[in-house]
Amino acid sequence: MVATSPEVYLSMGLNHDEYRLIVSLIGREPSYTELGMFAVMWSEHCGYKYSRPVLALFKKYKEAMEGDGHENAGIVDLGDGYGITMKVESHNHPSAVEPYQGAATGVGGIIRDILTMGARPIASLNSLRFGPITRGAQADEIIDRNRYLVEHVVAGIAGYGNCVGVPTVAGEVSFHPRYSGNPLVNAMCVGILKLDEVTTAAASGIGNPVLYLGSATGKDGIHGATFASDALGEDNADKRPNVQIGDPFAEKLLIEATLEALQTGAVVAIQDMGAAGLTCSTVEMASKGSVGMAVDLDLVPMRENDMTGYELMLSESQERMLAVAEKGREQEVLDVFRKWGTKAEVIGYVTDDGLVTVKRNGKIEAQLDPKLLTDKCPVYYSETAVPEYFEKAAQFDPSSYLDKDVKQSLLTLLASPEISDKSWVFEQYDQQVQTQTTLKCGKGDAAVLAPRGTKKGIALKIDGNSRQTYLHPYRGGQLAVVECARNVACTGADPQAVTDGLNFGNPTYPQVYWQFSEAVRGIAEAADTMHTPVISGNVSFYNESDLGEVPPTPVIGIVGVLEDAANSISMAPSTASELFLVSVNGVEVEQQGLGASAYLAHVCDTEDGYPVAPNVAGELALCKFLAKAAQAGLIRSAHDLSEGGLAVALAEIAIVGNLKVSYNRPSSAAVSTLFGEIPGRVLVTSSDMVRLKELAGDQLSIEPVGSVAEGDGLVIDLGSTTFVWSGDELNKAYRSTLPELLKH
Repeated sequence: MVATSPEVYLSMGLNHDEYRLIVSLIGREPSYTELGMFAVMWSEHCGYKYSRPVLALFKKYKEAMEGDGHENAGIVDLGDGYGITMKVESHNHPSAVEPYQGAATGVGGIIRDILTMGARPIASLNSLRFGPITRGAQADEIIDRNRYLVEHVVAGIAGYGNCVGVPTVAGEVSFHPRYSGNPLVNAMCVGILKLDEVTTAAASGIGNPVLYLGSATGKDGIHGATFASDALGEDNADKRPNVQIGDPFAEKLLIEATLEALQTGAVVAIQDMGAAGLTCSTVEMASKGSVGMAVDLDLVPMRENDMTGYELMLSESQERMLAVAEKGREQEVLDVFRKWGTKAEVIGYVTDDGLVTVKRNGKIEAQLDPKLLTDKCPVYYSETAVPEYFEKAAQFDPSSYLDKDVKQSLLTLLASPEISDKSWVFEQYDQQVQTQTTLKCGKGDAAVLAPRGTKKGIALKIDGNSRQTYLHPYRGGQLAVVECARNVACTGADPQAVTDGLNFGNPTYPQVYWQFSEAVRGIAEAADTMHTPVISGNVSFYNESDLGEVPPTPVIGIVGVLEDAANSISMAPSTASELFLVSVNGVEVEQQGLGASAYLAHVCDTEDGYPVAPNVAGELALCKFLAKAAQAGLIRSAHDLSEGGLAVALAEIAIVGNLKVSYNRPSSAAVSTLFGEIPGRVLVTSSDMVRLKELAGDQLSIEPVGSVAEGDGLVIDLGSTTFVWSGDELNKAYRSTLPELLKH
């Protein structure tokens, strides 16, 4: 076989050493199709070659790597014979190039990951990051592009999610100049299944037929995995062929057909054709099952008959699955899919030779040991370097930032795109389809669903703070976990497990790899202490633009369980109540809680200092307290203090509840008291402080701080000074930002 020129494998994302390793492993020059298969499977997106050593900090990940490998997502035992499965996945680069389809296919792909566990998808969430959309923040053409990305990403999520029939129940949106040119679009999906019906992706049974299920294969999305494993450049527009085209109606049919087919008992294994398409599904299923697989590409449903073997193996066309059926029962599966109007064909069979053999037009296009592609991907250990800004942030002195007008500062924070009301976004999403959503976006700190078949409920949230992670990656990782858990607990749920989306710059840069390593260390340690294991996740590297790498952005998704969904609570009470501040003891406050704060960023136009480190053991006690208090009916509402601190949390209760909130506690340090961001604090309403204190134990403090009553507005009495905001002032600042900035 003729040697491959370096230009060919370099263009696929392989380097010289990797190509030489491939030749050594297979003992010959690879075919063009084989080379493409190695390229996608050894990409960072599929092979995790830079992140794998660091991800070993996650116990569940390490167990999976040392055991039988990963399935598509982990499972949380809900009780009553049911389980919850969840996962988050990024679609950053596709969304930068083609925002509508990039976001839409991100939703579709993560839904299929959940579906192939044998679960019915019941909820979608998303975490979005964009460049500024306010005039003057950057050049007008950049602002225009950022606004275009916001509008079309949101439209893509809504267009796909609403049509496919999976409610979009929660999310977050944030903005920063360093996301201009490289937005982050992380999609999360949650599904429910019976624990005795979990499916596997491991192929088995020599002679069992291999089934292609779903939409026909086209030329879209070829090398999408390698596209996601490289930095965006000036040729972004030329990369549109790497972006898949989604069809939510086809996905809806695929969901129903798959779940019905699984009920026949004739499906041995199943996996979606996500990143790397047919390559990923054939190779991973064969590798997990330690079997071979023979596939005839002539039998693959295709949109264009002239497609080559390389194109068919590398296409990432959407809404497709690969399954192994029990021999002699394949017709049962085919009949189900055809009944639902989707394509279903036998394209091969499981073999005992341990090789994936791919033919096209009678010719062998590829013949490889699948474990070479899954287990022999090289692993890289990048150097790390602590950046100068990190050392500088330790010396931050907030004293020169304490002279701002308090009343205007709160209005500025409420009007900032980061904190302001996101109704413009989530009102485009169908939150109620499937009729299981009981606490919707904007009403509570997390969404709550009441799945049919059990009285239990589940609370869902996705969250992250890139500013905190940038200024102190380790603490930022910790804070992402404990804040998301706190949000879930504020609905009355007990946090159970984590899925993470890790979005960073180029891992070969020592500063970036240090950020990544430290953030993962923080996440892993916090998740262990909180008893919320990381059961699934995604790494997205090479997120950068002409401005440099994006801020390090780990996003955390958490599911919590309520013993009774009927006992969930929102962030604002429905009637007049006393207001209490519940705080974790033992939190060491430095830099007056203003380091890495929203106040510094939006009021003072400064990003500096360290975020306050959480007391993670205390956060666990706080979450247990909130869940027990809510289920016992001791608290009527709960809202955590996070971005913007105490003042923003008080204002949000007043706005969301359409109530008058009064806070009365003496303090001589107005700015740090009202805008300092100290973890482990929650505002609750109750009429029984005695029982609350009994339940809290010695790790928490509870103090009465005011009241919530009929009316509107916010009054903060610090003893020597009283600040008053009318309901109109608060609502105008909070509600109008996104509609005004994104209006045509």
